[in-house]
Amino acid sequence: MESETKIWKELLGWVFYFLIIFALTYLIITFIGQRTKVSGSSMETTLSDGDQLIVDKISFRFREPRRYEIIVFPYQHEEDTYYIKRIIGLPGDTLWIADGVVYVDGEPLEDETYGNEPMLNPGIAQEAITLGEDEYFVLGDNRNHSSDSRETSVGVLNRQDLIGRAWIRIWPLSEFGVIKHE
Repeated sequence: MESETKIWKELLGWVFYFLIIFALTYLIITFIGQRTKVSGSSMETTLSDGDQLIVDKISFRFREPRRYEIIVFPYQHEEDTYYIKRIIGLPGDTLWIADGVVYVDGEPLEDETYGNEPMLNPGIAQEAITLGEDEYFVLGDNRNHSSDSRETSVGVLNRQDLIGRAWIRIWPLSEFGVIKHE
């Protein structure tokens, strides 16, 4: 009888242990970080097709997103599809694209060197766009091969759409490390 009680206590201890691990895993994935995989070439040369990343979901709870940060957001027209792009326009900015150059508040983005080649299609940004108090304009680094805020299917993002920022590349191992945003 005593050994049977001991076995039940041991078994309940293990069940409790696994429940704690499950709960912590759920909380971490939901509120702190999650793994995501890059599909496609829209962020070349910064991120490549097949790269696996950890997305930091907690930073934006304590501070505002910054220009040039690489962020993750859901694609509104396809369930369980997420896009990874770079923030170019911040709330209150007026921006447009002319001759492959991004202008913010009338000034060209001089330090904006992420595109592989001159941007051919300004999309909806050929006309000036003034962002609202919680709106962001994003572009892929591979500008001529990216669906981003220039397209009406993506458009301007609202603050609540931003899941988090790309934080660490975990695969391939040869590229392992913290992702540079600027």
